[in-house]
Amino acid sequence: MKITGPPFKRILIANRGEIAVRVIRACREMGIESCSVYSDADRRALHVLMADRAWPLGDPVSRNSYLNIEKILDAARAMDCEAIHPGYGFLAENAGFARQVEESGLTFIGPPAACIEAMGSKTAARQAASDAGVPVVPGAMSHVSEDELEKLTGRIGYPVLLKATAGGGGKGMRIVRDPQGLDAAFRGASSEAGAAFADSSVYVEKYFENAHHIEVQVLFDNHGHGVYLGERECSVQRRYQKVLEETPSPFIDDAIRATMGECAVRLASAVGYRNAGTMEFLVDDQRNFYFLEMNTRLQVEHPVTEMVTSIDLVKEQIRLAAGDALGYGQHDIHPRGHAIECRIYAEDVENDFLPSPGRIVRLDEPGGGPGIRNDSGVYEGFTVPIYYDPLISKLVAWGRDRAEAIGRMRRALREYHVTGIKTTIPLMHMILAHPGFVAGNYSTSLIDRLTARRRGGEHVEDVALAALAVQLLENRRAKSGPASGSHGAASAWKRFSRAESLRKR
Repeated sequence: MKITGPPFKRILIANRGEIAVRVIRACREMGIESCSVYSDADRRALHVLMADRAWPLGDPVSRNSYLNIEKILDAARAMDCEAIHPGYGFLAENAGFARQVEESGLTFIGPPAACIEAMGSKTAARQAASDAGVPVVPGAMSHVSEDELEKLTGRIGYPVLLKATAGGGGKGMRIVRDPQGLDAAFRGASSEAGAAFADSSVYVEKYFENAHHIEVQVLFDNHGHGVYLGERECSVQRRYQKVLEETPSPFIDDAIRATMGECAVRLASAVGYRNAGTMEFLVDDQRNFYFLEMNTRLQVEHPVTEMVTSIDLVKEQIRLAAGDALGYGQHDIHPRGHAIECRIYAEDVENDFLPSPGRIVRLDEPGGGPGIRNDSGVYEGFTVPIYYDPLISKLVAWGRDRAEAIGRMRRALREYHVTGIKTTIPLMHMILAHPGFVAGNYSTSLIDRLTARRRGGEHVEDVALAALAVQLLENRRAKSGPASGSHGAASAWKRFSRAESLRKR
């Protein structure tokens, strides 16, 4: 089936921020009217100002607004929408929401509820992967009780990782390196999982030091045809949350890349998957890969895949949800060049990454140039609310090779200035200056090493990197006049963050 003309007349976007803006832009290009929803805190948000229509949800608290299924469905009916795009986060992987959308006669732009359920439980997904012949991390195939834990961890071998059966985002996760810490870690993980996901069940798996977190993007139509669109290296993480992503991975070769992709397609096919999804893998230092979980939605880091494949994943989601055939096979996928994404959060790097809500007094975004893209959800004068995830934009750089992509990203970051709130831009400078990152020789422990402190002082490597970053910034500003600010006895890290926050004269 090939759809001619817009697949839908009007789509409701059940989300906020940069992803809502991203979907609005795809709708406009396809000739589809976009409808936003907003809480009281987002009344003047960019996604509200850009949409063709917008509907208030009231209370800023998520459970009373963006997580309130009845309010979302009422808004869709009130604005006469035909489909709902959930974005990511909030209700995107809520099988109950997808089912209610389907039952209401609307189209859910994502996988069917049954697919979300099948892959939503990490233990069920692990079992499905094992049944499909895809290697999984050694560990439990179902949740474990406190009584079973000691025997199971003894068989797996320390260190182990306790993980919440439901949910994600690093919540309900604990690394355990010896038997003495097992009971307390189990109780902590279980309590946190119960509070975050209303499900306190926990399972255990082997923890690999210095591992790589690599994911594979898949697309499937309603006729069972599917492809993989390469992989994304997602190993730059802090507290299990991704901070920077790139594609292709500098760690694996073409043979492993193809095998991982084939495994991802095989597993998705086995569970009858439809629409866009991502298979997440852990790769050890010997380049053995293991299935971790599936994200049954669009990923935050999808732009890097779009940059190297020239495939608009949001448009693909929309047309596949409307019943259009995929229209191409694996032999038609030819990724080109290299892309890197930096997630820019409203967080205070110097203050343990605490959220930094508030009014954006001045905003200078990167001035473009070849290969630069900035998916932003804010504007100068907007007040970043305290209620939601502090991601404000995603800066993406593409190059013909990795070196060119890094160079373009460094240049773009030096053009990116925000005042009024703190951001993670200084951290991005630090990562891009790290010799391990530049060499493509890094793992999920990179940020821990980068920001670690020895008792009585900082790591020499950290000081050198911070000093280098400060010098680059000061050299740039020296051409137009001296920069203000105290440099006396402040640490290199603090000097770097302070220098970055100064305006270019």
